[in-house]
Amino acid sequence: MVSQEWPAAEQPDCPEPAGEQGPLGGASRIDGGSTDMVAKPGERLGVYVCHCGGNISDVVDVDKVADTLGHEQGVAIARHVPFMCSDEGQQKITEDIKELGLDRVIVAACTPSLHETTFRKAVIRAGMNPYLFLPANIREQVSWAHPHDAAAATDKAIAVVRAAVGKSRLLEPLDPVRVDAVHRVLVIGAGVAGLRAALDAAAMGQAVTLIEKSPFLGGRSMMLGSVYPTDEPAVPLVRRLVDAVMADEHIEVRTNTRLTALTGFLGDFSVTLTTEPRGVDSSLADADVAMAACPTVVPDEFQGGLSTRKAFYKPHPQAVPDLPAIDWASCTRCGECVLAAGAGIEIDGVPQDEVIEVGAIIVATGYDHYEPAEGEYGYQQSDRVLTLPQLERLLDPDGPTAGEVLVDGKVPRSVAFIHCVGSRQIAGVDEPKPGVALNEFCSRVCCTATLQATNELRRRLPHTAVYDLYRDIRTYQKEQEQYYVDASKLGVRFLRFDHETRPQVSLTDAGDDFPLIVRVTDTLTFGAELEVPADLVVLGVGMEPRDISDIVDMTKNPVGGDGFLLEVHPKLRPVETAIPGVYLAGASQGPKDITESTSSASAAAVKAATVLARDYVEMEPFVARVDLSRCTGAATCVEVCQYDGAISMTEVEVEEGVFASRAYVNPVACVGCGACVAACASEAIDVMGWEMDQYRAMIDALTSTPPIEPLAVEVPA
Repeated sequence: MVSQEWPAAEQPDCPEPAGEQGPLGGASRIDGGSTDMVAKPGERLGVYVCHCGGNISDVVDVDKVADTLGHEQGVAIARHVPFMCSDEGQQKITEDIKELGLDRVIVAACTPSLHETTFRKAVIRAGMNPYLFLPANIREQVSWAHPHDAAAATDKAIAVVRAAVGKSRLLEPLDPVRVDAVHRVLVIGAGVAGLRAALDAAAMGQAVTLIEKSPFLGGRSMMLGSVYPTDEPAVPLVRRLVDAVMADEHIEVRTNTRLTALTGFLGDFSVTLTTEPRGVDSSLADADVAMAACPTVVPDEFQGGLSTRKAFYKPHPQAVPDLPAIDWASCTRCGECVLAAGAGIEIDGVPQDEVIEVGAIIVATGYDHYEPAEGEYGYQQSDRVLTLPQLERLLDPDGPTAGEVLVDGKVPRSVAFIHCVGSRQIAGVDEPKPGVALNEFCSRVCCTATLQATNELRRRLPHTAVYDLYRDIRTYQKEQEQYYVDASKLGVRFLRFDHETRPQVSLTDAGDDFPLIVRVTDTLTFGAELEVPADLVVLGVGMEPRDISDIVDMTKNPVGGDGFLLEVHPKLRPVETAIPGVYLAGASQGPKDITESTSSASAAAVKAATVLARDYVEMEPFVARVDLSRCTGAATCVEVCQYDGAISMTEVEVEEGVFASRAYVNPVACVGCGACVAACASEAIDVMGWEMDQYRAMIDALTSTPPIEPLAVEVPA
């Protein structure tokens, strides 16, 4: 149906538009309607145009948009409002629905991903079905796209909103898809984020299965000597969290366990967990004897590779579970540990799979430290060039040197720290690793961590000169700036380099006084070329995303340009993913410190527990629907569907006593992608809320719009 404006003679009597522009903007047209005639559905529309605080109204003539749409057939009210998402803006919608009998609402504002839920809740409060609300994006698609041509932008805004009006007339009330909820949450990863998420979800009444792919709990935080801003020892802090998880009867902890298969949907996921054998059980009498008997020696990753361990190992005395494990990647299965210790060791175990049902999934898989390439700032060319995590192990009393910082058995006379190693990389300046993209993002936490280490070094070694070479100092959280102030007071010497002239680390000749020279162009002294003699160079490496491509493939979760998992919106939905029922915690979604990681973990736990609080969960109703009168049973829809169990063929009675194969859509498995709609030659499938008739109505509305002059583009001679 082509939307047309009412002829002037046929327009109902309307009050004149309000001239004033109060806090709720202006009403370009109000049609009170007649109480003697009942309007058909889709004939009492309300159109609301948002100024967006100038984001829209600085380019688009919102008064003209509202005035033009106010004369569209079936539009009972058209307003423009400074902030539609404000309480006042929402209240005006609910009041108009009740007072004017609106049966459809269109809000022309920003992207629906920001406030679609906000406006749905507003119409619900007025007693309207939430799916009779329709957003129209005139910020990202109009004002931000055409900031230099206000007239053309206004015409385009009118066209966009007119198309929404055309579709809105054909909207139908929809009901969410309901699914019985499984009251169990799967948490992937047992670092501080995973531990916190598990505890909080359990505290809100959900059973929790916590899986960790390594044999021990606690993650990378157990490798820290101390944490800021309290400088509290890290291991006891994390250990309290671990002990609380182990003591909670609602939490099932599985180490050496990975997620290997996933099917289902929000409220009812079927997950396959694969558990590698630990190789050791509680009947082991003497772990030290078995460890001593193991002939395989490998670098100790817990100590940053500064020492070695056996393939039969326990990383540190505070490790949980309090039981050694066998590193199967290094173990040769020689059996020496069994011969030495006897019972309690099994080297012939095989992985075991188990399928469980969960209602929601929290991904807390953590991060990896950037590993510098060989030769990058002298790394791996000299054992005097360390990463910051390695220095933290040296500073830890439980580290490989019992907390002493020694170089060749001596206290270093001069230590140089270099920031932004592996972060804020620039194409053409930094060399990418083979097959890996540059880390162009800032890792955020390295500045504070580096400054904490410089201060600790100065306090312990007051006669050691400490140099801090940085691009920018970003101590962004409360109280973290104090580390920078303290470093200055403690005598740390700051040198600043720019993004093009990075420091150069060189090894000196054997007879030179210092083994390392760091050359830097210092912008604080107007580009002076300086040479910093050093016994030790510490590289402030950043965070980078951990390889969890298997989990990404299973969950279909989007990944950002930085390689970390992507949330729906960093402010409005910061721990939710585009996959209903899958939530993010900790550094799986970007660089975070312990405080931020545990905060996001608590938020993810609240989201998961809230969704599963009832015996059912509700999902969007925008799923495919089959018109059996049109379906011919060609099954092309089944062929193109990428989602297991979403569409299948089933036998239905088409006439009395006559059965035929027809398409059936499982609404809880369908994601409404529309692939089946495009493949169906008989047009027997539509996606509810986005039906073909609605598309046609939008096209009709667009084609009835006066042509828009193309934007003038100046082409250089």
